Amino acid sequence: MGLFFCLDAWLWGRCRQQLRVCTYVARSHCLYWAVIRQYVRGGCVRARTYGLFCLRDCRLFQDCMCTVVCMTETQRAPEGFKPRIKPVEAGDDRPVSISARLGRLQFHTSGKFRVLQVADIQDGPKIAKDTIALLEASLDATRPDLVVFSGNQIAGFSPSFAGSFRKRRWSEDFISESALEKTRTMVREATAQFVAPLEARKVPWVVTYGNHDFQCGLSNAELDAIYREFPGCINAADALLPDQTIYTCEPGTLALPVRDVENSRNVMGLVILDSGDYAHGGGFGVPSERALDFLRRVPGLLSGESDVEEMVSDSCPMVESMVFQHMPLPEYYDVLKPVPANTAYAMQGYRNHANAYYILDEERTQPGGYLGEGISCPDQSDEFAILRDTGGYFAVAAGHDHRNGFVGEREGITLIATPTCGFNTYGPAPSKRATRLIEFDIRHPYEPRTQLLEFGELVGKPSSSKQVYTYAVNQSVPGEGEGDDLLRKPSFWNKVADVFHDIAINLP
Repeated sequence: MGLFFCLDAWLWGRCRQQLRVCTYVARSHCLYWAVIRQYVRGGCVRARTYGLFCLRDCRLFQDCMCTVVCMTETQRAPEGFKPRIKPVEAGDDRPVSISARLGRLQFHTSGKFRVLQVADIQDGPKIAKDTIALLEASLDATRPDLVVFSGNQIAGFSPSFAGSFRKRRWSEDFISESALEKTRTMVREATAQFVAPLEARKVPWVVTYGNHDFQCGLSNAELDAIYREFPGCINAADALLPDQTIYTCEPGTLALPVRDVENSRNVMGLVILDSGDYAHGGGFGVPSERALDFLRRVPGLLSGESDVEEMVSDSCPMVESMVFQHMPLPEYYDVLKPVPANTAYAMQGYRNHANAYYILDEERTQPGGYLGEGISCPDQSDEFAILRDTGGYFAVAAGHDHRNGFVGEREGITLIATPTCGFNTYGPAPSKRATRLIEFDIRHPYEPRTQLLEFGELVGKPSSSKQVYTYAVNQSVPGEGEGDDLLRKPSFWNKVADVFHDIAINLP
């Protein structure tokens, strides 16, 4: 037996490495090729079956090979690399979103599907120019199928909304109708500004709510009605996606099935969840009981069964979903490491965790992330248990904490924190404000890859001379070349590995 190994390995950090191996094996006069992708990441491993195939008779042999679900963070690739996502050609007036061309959320013939998360614009009636520039650059670089605004689009506490400001949802302060009408006008003006880049490119979008949107004086239902006035909003049926199925629960809470390439079945779901705002007695709130019950029912809805337990017992395929919401879950603390208060980059926790200091746990988070503030979340929540116990969810993406950008994993569910993209609110340095690309592959739809699209990388220096309200990022920044770059073409050896993998899984 002869063995030849082509290794392309590099360290991602302590106890991290990526190993790509092409193995040539000669056995009994038959040639076998195996393409192995193995990611070693602190013990967080998921297995997937790859194929071994015989070049002599092209029979497919199954062999179990391990791969880790690898959702990565920012990447700094050398200048001059060709874009991995083909830009729109001049004169092409078709929708930038491939799903918009198809009329529904659907995987492309390339096998890809892309979502762009936009977190915490948190601005008044006048949206910062740099926020718009970041949105435009992100759309052009990624050509997403869908944009998710994950809450706090509106800074309800802005002085512009002083006439209708409501500190808590249950406040009973009198607000005049004239003040509310003025606020509705300003919210429409703000919305028109931040959805204009999407409307120009014909990219559909969906929205949920945070803890500041309602403070402008308008309920989530009123805000929902305003958003639905704009083209492309699929919080309800819209002409941009005429064939899209939408399962609705309440304003800001809905489920969107994503179809396969042939439009023959649901591959996965995107659940948009109103995660609540404030709790009586202090701290942050949780999703409503109606929304939590909706989470329990979504796997059955997407899989064509009314009851999840019935679906599992009948061995029907489970269609899993990714959740987008504003508020992080309390379980986000489980991907952090408690450390002494004087530890470099340590951040103090929030409320129940206020007596401890934390850094990112390298064994539970992906390289390239950063922790710039304690996790601000509800004291207790049943949401994670529902996501885990139904077996119908694989990831949660949240915003809210403007200075946090990381990806971790707990009990098989990926937990994502996305920083602010706004420039009229607090956050990291201007160059670190970002949107988040999440790319799904039809071959393994529940193992997406992700990347922060930072202002400094996509746009450059801020155009405004106004000082941005910032905090330093209290986490070491990844070096050049760490992580996967979803915007640029992969290396030669990555391509070789992908070619043999594709051949192996497509043989009869």
